[in-house]
Amino acid sequence: MIKTRKEDVTDNFFGTIVADPYRWLEDDLAPEVQEWVTAQNDVTRTYLDAIPQREQLKKRLTELWNYPKYSAPSKEGDYYYFWKNDGLQNQSVLYRQATLDSEPELVIDPNKLSEDGTLALTNTTFTKDGTLMVYGRSQSGSDWEELKVRKIDAKEDLPDTIRHTKFAGIAWKADNSGFFYNRLPDPATVPPERTSYNSKIYWHTLGTDQSEDKLVYERPDFPELSFTPFATEDEKYMVVRVWHGTAVQNRIYYRPLDSDETLIKLLDDFDARYEFIDNDGPVFYFNTDLDAPRGRIIAIDTTNPARENWKEILPEQQDVLDFVTVVNHQFVVGFLNNANHILAIYNKDGQYVHHIELPEIGSITALSGKRDETEMFIGFTSFLRASTVFRYNFETSQISVFRDSEVNFDPSDFVTRQVFYPSKDGTEVPMFLVHRKGLNMNGENPALLYAYGGFNISMTPAFSAARIAWIENGGVFALPNLRGGGEFGEAWHRGGMFEKKQNVFDDFIAAAEWLIENKYTSTPKLAIEGGSNGGLLVAACELQRPDLYGAVLCHVPVADMLRYHKFTVGRYWASEYGNAENSKEEFTYLYAYSPLHNVKPGVAYPPTLVLTADTDDRVVPGHAKKFFATLKEAYTGDNPVLLRVEMKAGHGHGKPTSKLIDEYADVFAFLFKQFGMEVIVK
Repeated sequence: MIKTRKEDVTDNFFGTIVADPYRWLEDDLAPEVQEWVTAQNDVTRTYLDAIPQREQLKKRLTELWNYPKYSAPSKEGDYYYFWKNDGLQNQSVLYRQATLDSEPELVIDPNKLSEDGTLALTNTTFTKDGTLMVYGRSQSGSDWEELKVRKIDAKEDLPDTIRHTKFAGIAWKADNSGFFYNRLPDPATVPPERTSYNSKIYWHTLGTDQSEDKLVYERPDFPELSFTPFATEDEKYMVVRVWHGTAVQNRIYYRPLDSDETLIKLLDDFDARYEFIDNDGPVFYFNTDLDAPRGRIIAIDTTNPARENWKEILPEQQDVLDFVTVVNHQFVVGFLNNANHILAIYNKDGQYVHHIELPEIGSITALSGKRDETEMFIGFTSFLRASTVFRYNFETSQISVFRDSEVNFDPSDFVTRQVFYPSKDGTEVPMFLVHRKGLNMNGENPALLYAYGGFNISMTPAFSAARIAWIENGGVFALPNLRGGGEFGEAWHRGGMFEKKQNVFDDFIAAAEWLIENKYTSTPKLAIEGGSNGGLLVAACELQRPDLYGAVLCHVPVADMLRYHKFTVGRYWASEYGNAENSKEEFTYLYAYSPLHNVKPGVAYPPTLVLTADTDDRVVPGHAKKFFATLKEAYTGDNPVLLRVEMKAGHGHGKPTSKLIDEYADVFAFLFKQFGMEVIVK
């Protein structure tokens, strides 16, 4: 056992003294911390590599991952653009084709931009004629991106390079002379805790150095605001989404795209969510939850924008209005019905046209098409269906498979069902279950309970090659839709925020109890898993009910709820969690569940694998390191408590395929050992 050094570090929160003896682990670049990480990884590798099932699992995971994966194509200028991964490529490759039947032509291959596949492309924004595109490059999973400009026909990048951007929005001018974009200060010029403040909008003229870019808009009086510009499809306006951390509420500013006038504050009350859909000249359409927790469509005439002149196009429905786009001059509306998607067409006046029949209970992952086009492409997935691209023809109202995926398993051997169970306060919570047909309900099946529960994010059915490896070896996969998510609208989200966060943990604990009571599994065979906010979830639930689980998989967790806002983009989350420095009330409820501060000595916690990454700049690895060190120190018993730190990786996005396969070989080897499982499908 490696002894982790402790320091006498404390904070005073409204009269409560809180110790933080492992704060030194927050300094990722310190030689002592790096040595500590290396030592912990050595212990973890020794343990995991000795598990005989690991190599069998890795082989099977590689087979399951090895199938062609396509994105939904989008028409840009004269070409259809799409992403493709041949199967085991570390990063997907961008192609284009003149027609849907013509030979694809390579546009850019990120696998050739780094030797180890850790450089990922983060976004692509085309000029309307499709001759130029801005694309972002992210190294080792970082949220920081570098923007480049590609001259597509020439297959070459222009010298233009834009740095210091995160979550960049791009608004090209109609004449292709340049673009507007948002950026943050050079990190070298501000303290580490201020790198996500003072977002600004700049204009970049093609062919010039970034130092010559013109400042267009900033809010020095409100440095917490962030700005994301984009151009309307008719190239008449630049619309700016103004956001404050991860708060659902936002603002909308705009101005004519070819003008130099100041931004017009169309929606500036920060009173609701406003998602721009499209415009007909000066009339802007929005998907909003204003006076409609499940969403509705409104129209605002920007020449007469007073609220009394707003027009409701589509009233709030029973189902949640998840997304809206315009294709063929009609609204294409995606609803959430009990956490799975349904799709419908409406005319611009709100008149219902018809539903588009989807193949099964599942999720729409992408929808591409433009207002003047009579076709659209739909990315669709389910627990047992790998991503499939459908083409919908508005002239014939027909939907057909455009590109299918063939994975090396038989989906007819498995079943998906949805159940509802009561939480602690009686709230009915839905849960998806996926397993082999004819499951023996004897309480002896290994089960993996996965959830998220936060930030208005909806957990809908999705295919995972890793989960197939689990269920084909006799495992049950369970996905509950906890409060805090967006599955049932803003009221469901608010039921798991701030002082109500305990509802999320109660929903998750009740899901575990339901699985056991209904003989799907038993405590010794039940694993819980979550990442990021879901890592917080499983860590908190492990500490609150250590008697309930047989194993814990805690990925990139938010574990220190008293200091999370001090790191990188952590301050964005205060609109979801609260801030312990704001008031005694907020400190009290955060301190009550903060994983780092609720580890109790002398408890036989379940076998636990904590996973993080060395260059995660969203949820910094200090969270996982401090939580692991605290858990390890307090733990009593023989169960393994391990830390796995992935090198040259971030929060998860852009992670190379090779690293994903290795990670899940480790995760499942850990579970197979704890549960005494054998590999059935090798």
